[in-house]
Amino acid sequence: MCNSNYETIKVTFTHPIQTIDKMFCDTGINWGVESLKEWIESYESTRLNALSERTVIITSKYNMVFVRKWLEINIETEKIETI
Repeated sequence: MCNSNYETIKVTFTHPIQTIDKMFCDTGINWGVESLKEWIESYESTRLNALSERTVIITSKYNMVFVRKWLEINIETEKIETI
């Protein structure tokens, strides 16, 4: 049985995740994490699973609005779709 309290999005990035991860170390900003996965999973009840080098699935029980907004502001994406 599915838990309908969780929201799920599929995100396709413009650049490979490996390139995105570099922003957490190379920008001079102290993000407090070293990767996109760590940043996303710092939100309570939120998980990121990579499907390919540019596509991920993100699930969240409480924070999807904040995660999605952060992605839209900080990361170049090709598509964000609700699943």
